[in-house]
Amino acid sequence: MNIRIKPEIPQHLFVGAIDGPSTCTPNDNLHDVWPKFLVMVLLQGQQHFVMDGEHFRIDAGDAGSAEPLVFMLNVARGCKLQFINETETPLRKVMISAPLPWIERLIKSQPTSMPKLRSFFSRHLAEFRFSPNRHLVQVAEHIVKPPTAMTGELLTLYRNAHAFDILCQACAILVSAETETPHRPTVLSRLQGERVRDYILAHVRENLTLDRIARHVGVSTSSMQRHFKERFGMTVSDFIRQKRLEMARSALERDGIPISQAAYIAGYRNPSSFTTAFKKTYGVSPKHRRA
Repeated sequence: MNIRIKPEIPQHLFVGAIDGPSTCTPNDNLHDVWPKFLVMVLLQGQQHFVMDGEHFRIDAGDAGSAEPLVFMLNVARGCKLQFINETETPLRKVMISAPLPWIERLIKSQPTSMPKLRSFFSRHLAEFRFSPNRHLVQVAEHIVKPPTAMTGELLTLYRNAHAFDILCQACAILVSAETETPHRPTVLSRLQGERVRDYILAHVRENLTLDRIARHVGVSTSSMQRHFKERFGMTVSDFIRQKRLEMARSALERDGIPISQAAYIAGYRNPSSFTTAFKKTYGVSPKHRRA
């Protein structure tokens, strides 16, 4: 009697990258695929593959006219995969594979707050596509071309960290695309707004400009400002001004510094302008806050 032992489903995240070949495999053999959640960031090239008789075609264009695309696919049960090689365009892509047990833990940890994700993961070969923002493209590029100093386990950790960023953004966009309503911040807005906030708080003492912040976050200035206001109800500039005034007030109360120095901390060249802004915000002049 032949006993066939079924191998265990992989438990860990897989992160891979292709930069140059026109295909994942040169043959058209059938491959076994485990239940998993796939997220592909296709930076350039085309892919055509078949799963359980269903064809999937993904096209991010050629090098001269590339239009990156994110493709999400839920493989809810084991199936067969076959690649159809019909193009010579070099591929540039990142593939992230989260195994089924990982997805099950994610869903169980959020039993009521993720209905759209639960619906997506309940359907075999459910797919979702979207054009990535600049930040997502940059994160994918970091995976394709990591720093040369990253090797071994450090490289694995580096790629996984970026992969989780992509997974989080992709799931947020999937949810937002189906649940977005007017006057309510989307999940993507919240994430991008919070990334802007965190960067400002880490660099609030420096010469911050809107362009600098937008470049770090990886979005346009207008998009950054829109998402930030949706998340926090104020402009980026007002938030920076508020945090610097809080720093100045704290220094006045704790150290009793001169008004001119507090004005400098808050980003004001003119102490009288600082006094006006301070009184408008806190209802008293700075001298009444000095220790």
